[in-house]
Amino acid sequence: MGTMSVDFSSEVALVTGAAGGMGRAIAVAFARAGANVVMGDVEVDGGRETERLVGEHGVGAVFVPTDVSDADQVQALVATAVDRFGALHNAVNAAAIENEMVPLHECDDDQFDRMQNINVRGLFLCTKHEIVAMLNNDNGDDGRGRIVNIASTNSFRPQPNQPAYTASKHAAVGLTRSAAIDYAAHGIRINAICPGSIDTPMLRNAMERRGRNADEVAARLSRLGRFGTPEEIAAAALWLCSSGSSFTLGHPLAVDAGYLAS
Repeated sequence: MGTMSVDFSSEVALVTGAAGGMGRAIAVAFARAGANVVMGDVEVDGGRETERLVGEHGVGAVFVPTDVSDADQVQALVATAVDRFGALHNAVNAAAIENEMVPLHECDDDQFDRMQNINVRGLFLCTKHEIVAMLNNDNGDDGRGRIVNIASTNSFRPQPNQPAYTASKHAAVGLTRSAAIDYAAHGIRINAICPGSIDTPMLRNAMERRGRNADEVAARLSRLGRFGTPEEIAAAALWLCSSGSSFTLGHPLAVDAGYLAS
């Protein structure tokens, strides 16, 4: 489920949030399609495991411990792709946190700042330095590079008691659209994915914190009555990085089993 046939042989992909969930699935999908993959995450053990899984596909695999809210670490992550493999062609920015259970007037100031530091500043820094690297590429048939930012259905339809997360994911779409307009003429295509209820550790932890039943949540948030898989998000990410989406830019692609349509 959620597989597609694309060829990224001789290309280089960078994935943040790669220690598990959607990030790991995206990194492995790029490897399966022939790309060399550079991975970043703050969780070192999970990142090393993803590096091992990627390497099983016979491609270059490098994990770099990375806090995406730290400019120097992000710059080092991108530099690793260029230094090790010669260029950066594709990037998927999946690093994010979600840990809220309160309305706005109870939202802790420090918690709000941490959410924005990772989900917005981190996205900004990654996109910025990925663009810098891609501008050095030749402008081929499908341009110089492709970037996909992971947003959320909260970018358009907020869930209750998630003010900081919702704000960060609205910002993710705004940043994506702005960058897409500015760099289209430079041959860099930038899009976003808005995942719905995807079966990841983040979702499972959120349901446990809220005391929610998985079947009830799936029935409420998915017209298919099930959670999506990380591999289904990976398939969307690879499509947005492929020549099959060459006329698509600045688009927040909902992969949500119809949640935003209902």
